[in-house]
Amino acid sequence: MKLALDPYMLRTTPLTELPGVVADLGYEWIELSPRPDFTPFFLHPRANRDTVRRFKAELDAAGVRIASHLPLYRWSGPDEDERQAAVRYWKRAIQLTVDLDCRVMNSEFNGRPEQASRSEAQFWRSMEELLPVFEREGVRLRLEPHPDDFVEDGRVAVDMIRGIDSDLVSFLYCAPHTFHQTEWPGGDVAGIMRYAGELLTQVHVADSFDFRASSGLRYIVNPPGSPARIHQHLDIGQGEVDWDEFFGTLGELGFGGRDETIMTVCVFAWEERAHESARVNRERIEQAVKSWA
Repeated sequence: MKLALDPYMLRTTPLTELPGVVADLGYEWIELSPRPDFTPFFLHPRANRDTVRRFKAELDAAGVRIASHLPLYRWSGPDEDERQAAVRYWKRAIQLTVDLDCRVMNSEFNGRPEQASRSEAQFWRSMEELLPVFEREGVRLRLEPHPDDFVEDGRVAVDMIRGIDSDLVSFLYCAPHTFHQTEWPGGDVAGIMRYAGELLTQVHVADSFDFRASSGLRYIVNPPGSPARIHQHLDIGQGEVDWDEFFGTLGELGFGGRDETIMTVCVFAWEERAHESARVNRERIEQAVKSWA
């Protein structure tokens, strides 16, 4: 298992300085999430060959590698022009991933819940175009359900991935989305992980509060009936994710003993103490996984 850092809270750090900072925080792996100077949210990648060359040189110097590359594009969006653009962006992002000597990408389904059937149709259309590219380049893809997406439920996401029926495509469990992945109050960490089984190849680690708690009145959102999906990406222990269940189930499934698995710290809530947050969460994870030995 690779323990990686999503450096989104460090996105103002120049790209060529990022590997050294990540190494100083005690990490050997990066999950490269959207940055305005590399792969921005929903736009064509900005990096060129020289960017990649200089970034790789600094990665080598710091002893840090890219565990996975996370782009976000509207490849399942109901608008066809946007979908076609997203497929073009994906193809360039795949090439950049290969150029970085990485063979893993992760992302969201990225459609719209109010147009779920249209979004699913668009997703399959995009997969028909992109799966041959992933196969040709030998790049693995991990997909996660996300709040305010056409796939929010964990089991539905696993079934979608099974429907793709490719050894290259697997499931990512995102802990801060725990309370959106099932209709059950309190979440269903163990149930969804066990349902995924060997398809579970990546996890995101951050804490969140259960928005369904207190009869659904923990958060007051106006106007009434707002479709907003509320969740946080907090330090471990600051929310209500059951971490004993989370780490215990991963241990039961042998997650830590598989070479292809990735665990990513993806806390976004504390930019003013980003370095401390990265260190604290790494230490908590290292302590938790000791029980797997």
